[in-house]
Amino acid sequence: MADLAKDLHTEHMVMNMGPSHPVTHGTVKFMVTLDGETIVDLKTNIGYLHRGFEKMCENGTWEQVMPYTDRLNYVSPLINNVGYALAVEKLIDIDVPDRCKYIRVIASELARISDHYTNIAAGGLELGAFTAFLYFVEARELVWDLIEMLTGGRVTSNYVRIGGLKNDIPDGFKEKTQDVFRRCRELWTDIHKLLTKNRIFIDRVRGVGTMPPDEAIAYGFTGPCLRASGVLYDVRKAHPYLVYDLMDFDIPIGENGDNFDRYLVRMEEINQSMRIVEQALEKMPKGPINVDMPQYRWQAKNDVYNKIESLIFHFKTVTEGIKPPPGEIYLAVEGGNGELGFYLVSDGSGKPYKCRVRPPCFPLTAAMPRMVKGGFLADIIPTFDMINMIGGECDR
Repeated sequence: MADLAKDLHTEHMVMNMGPSHPVTHGTVKFMVTLDGETIVDLKTNIGYLHRGFEKMCENGTWEQVMPYTDRLNYVSPLINNVGYALAVEKLIDIDVPDRCKYIRVIASELARISDHYTNIAAGGLELGAFTAFLYFVEARELVWDLIEMLTGGRVTSNYVRIGGLKNDIPDGFKEKTQDVFRRCRELWTDIHKLLTKNRIFIDRVRGVGTMPPDEAIAYGFTGPCLRASGVLYDVRKAHPYLVYDLMDFDIPIGENGDNFDRYLVRMEEINQSMRIVEQALEKMPKGPINVDMPQYRWQAKNDVYNKIESLIFHFKTVTEGIKPPPGEIYLAVEGGNGELGFYLVSDGSGKPYKCRVRPPCFPLTAAMPRMVKGGFLADIIPTFDMINMIGGECDR
């Protein structure tokens, strides 16, 4: 009998996906080694965006960093604003007013909802569910209407300030939020009917991209991907900040750690974020939204125009930057993809000596080879979608 292994000699095919490829979202390259349709090996290459976030921050004043944070995870920029502001405030030892804390929670949860809408919509679209994409993009647009009403911007808002906020909640915001959430819940039900029991969708995501809990922890997973593996860790519960300890909400977790569980966790987190926003609007006290510390919080325009002391403080803080005391801190918040941490070092000058970001999607991207090896080429698409890699955050 002929030696089939010798006579039918084949070689693995090496194929490049990206960095200019619709599946890799423009900033990542996968070098895939294939045996037919089966993935034998996968190497992930980042570094095509070249943002230089840290060096940009170290060359500007502490306040000038805020617009840069908008461009980290640009799908939920308000959480980045809040995380950076809290880190600087921890460095200075500032406690912002209660009303400011509630508004920051509202802004963060609206951004989280927007992030999950985008992830699920894009994930559905790349698997052929164009209708699901349209429904959740409509929901996202409605949430962006709220964000625009609150901050003045739809995508990059630059809303949070060190020691406070740019502006208070506008009139009619609570009523507008109620109307938007009513429609969003209708769209959520439509998506649930379209995808959750859809045979094609289930076949593409269930049992695909599986990550056991011990390995997820070893890789440094956080956020929905870690909770989908059954690990109950959320920064808002484990290390409460702002007024999250006063909010009543649940942390959904999965059982199998696959792409289907990641989808289900994000779907339920949308509902929980709406609960948090509604509670915050009900409980929010009256009062100021900024600290009365002119050496750190920029003065109001009316004061700058009419008071010489305010004009002097404004001139010095704008030209020289605020000057936190020397020291170093790390502070983390729960971002759309997981633990978003800021490590800051101050030498007492008006510019950060060091501004390091702990992006939650970096370890998720690093685990791509582990999650897709042995699967099919087509499994890369839902797996990469459900880890929700954001280039501006991952490739600093």
